Amino acid sequence: MAVVTAALAALAHALAGGSATTLRAVHRRRRPIVGLVASALALAAVVLGAPAAQAHNVLQSTDPAAGSTVPFVPEVLSLTFNEPVLAVGTTIIVRTSDETVVSSGPPVLVDNTVSQAVTGELPAGEYTVLYRVTSADGHPIEDQFRFTAAEATSYGVATPEPTTSPSPTSSAEVVATESAAPSPSPTPTEAPAAEGSVSGAVLVGIAVALLVVGGVVAWLLLRRRPPGSPTEPPEGSPPGS
Repeated sequence: MAVVTAALAALAHALAGGSATTLRAVHRRRRPIVGLVASALALAAVVLGAPAAQAHNVLQSTDPAAGSTVPFVPEVLSLTFNEPVLAVGTTIIVRTSDETVVSSGPPVLVDNTVSQAVTGELPAGEYTVLYRVTSADGHPIEDQFRFTAAEATSYGVATPEPTTSPSPTSSAEVVATESAAPSPSPTPTEAPAAEGSVSGAVLVGIAVALLVVGGVVAWLLLRRRPPGSPTEPPEGSPPGS
């Protein structure tokens, strides 16, 4: 644009350089030439300015779509542009209806798509997505869109495990448990050491009784022997005859 402006200024200066008489003399011949030069310069300005205007990125689509209602908030939101954007200065912020920010981490750029992850408790309701991207020519583009989630969901939230408390044991259960337990069997007691001495005394008593009985039997046998037994000496005879 600066080159076009300088060319126009130089042309105007050249055309105004002649005297008034000369200008009047060639007025009719110069008018078509000036018109052609002006048209050419205007066309050059349009052609040179068009690439600068076309360098700005244009948002083509979003997921979720702007103004749509989805069953729940997706874990990753995406914005697709007509051409890749620069990572420098590109940010995406996702907010719930109560202005809670649920976007997590930096946006991810892949080709023409910019993605943004969300996390935490995501209630049902309206969400606002604010984005700022940097075009290829360095020009920032800022805008926003909204969508609605029909149901709540959550991402990256740890679910606490249920804790089970021990149930109280009733006294009846304790009694039943104790009665069901086998009772200890009685330990056999060893015979007292006095049994050996008692057995010995019994044996001695039995031996004495046998001796007594034997003596009585022998005495009875001797008394019943007849008087003329050869073992007895005759009456009146001297012993030894």
